[in-house]
Amino acid sequence: MLHDPNRVYVFDTTLRDGEQVPGCQLTTPEKIEIAKELELLGVDIIEAGFPVSSPGDFQSVVEISKAVTNPTVCALTRANKGDIDAAVESLKYAKHPRIHTGIGSSDMHIKHKFNSTREEILERAVEAVKYAKKSVEDIEFYAEDAGRADVVYLAQMVEAVIAAGATVVNIPDTNGYCLPDQYGAKIKFLKENVKNIDKAIISVHCHNDLGLATANSIAGLQNGARQIEGTINGIGERAGNTSIEEVVMILKTHQVLGLNTQIDSKRFYELSQMIRTQMRMPVQPNKAIVGSNAFAHSSGIHQDGFLKMRENYEIIRPEDVGFPSATIVLTARSGRHALKFHLERLGFTLDKDELAAVYNKFLTLADVKLDINDEDLQGLMAHRLVKN
Repeated sequence: MLHDPNRVYVFDTTLRDGEQVPGCQLTTPEKIEIAKELELLGVDIIEAGFPVSSPGDFQSVVEISKAVTNPTVCALTRANKGDIDAAVESLKYAKHPRIHTGIGSSDMHIKHKFNSTREEILERAVEAVKYAKKSVEDIEFYAEDAGRADVVYLAQMVEAVIAAGATVVNIPDTNGYCLPDQYGAKIKFLKENVKNIDKAIISVHCHNDLGLATANSIAGLQNGARQIEGTINGIGERAGNTSIEEVVMILKTHQVLGLNTQIDSKRFYELSQMIRTQMRMPVQPNKAIVGSNAFAHSSGIHQDGFLKMRENYEIIRPEDVGFPSATIVLTARSGRHALKFHLERLGFTLDKDELAAVYNKFLTLADVKLDINDEDLQGLMAHRLVKN
């Protein structure tokens, strides 16, 4: 398999893993609208649903397959023939179909979820890949709970499924358990010990239970993974999935990593807003990249530095992610420089002494009102003009 060694493929599961959040279910037309936006964003793979789980999910995969042209459309299955048959049927209109099948790989899952043995699970994994491969060429295998799996057994499983025809192997940290160095080491072990690993792409699918999904995904990429799975806004089961916008902007910002994606990052903010609205899932204001405060500066020291040169406090430009613009928010912690900036924006030019006098009045007001808007500033200046 020939791949650009520096190319990272982006696998979006907003419509599958993201939609598993209680209260965030989407209709098929809503899913199609989001899928079309994901295509414009430049994602490589759209996981459209879990076809066997419900007629609605099945239909969504069918309709998304018809609606998009460039991305691979992926359908999730468990390692059994019924699931795989449903997935094959749902993907019949896909220009680039992929089946995503798999099974638990940790002893915890093998014993307590499947009541089985390592040998039996390995057999089922291989069987599922071979069966899916009869109908669809592109097969991704997930080794569920790989984050807690024994690494030697995991390597054995990965080798076996690649030999059976898997083109992508997904190493999920299903419970968000790993530390970045542990997860990175797991990917490195597979790269170095699975003899046919060059025949497949390693994918990272991390959950955010300990707030480490993005860090773990980057650690995986640094150690040889070349596909990242995540969602817009980091939505997903429990504490959520890896946030695609965070990983993409980390790769853009840290070009020393030498990794690139085909994502048009200027579309992030608009798509984030669409997901927020349609899924009725608020984005926390301090969310990296797309939160409403991501480019807001309220501390006086930060505002002063930002106004002197924005790079003092901005490593990403708002326009790079389609964000309306950076904002200087006036609060009791704002300095003279920020106040002067806003007054000049409103057409008031003050000398040093005048600014000092208005600033004192501003601080008194800001202590009471918390957030100061243009109307408040006009009021302050009207006050000053009357006194003069």
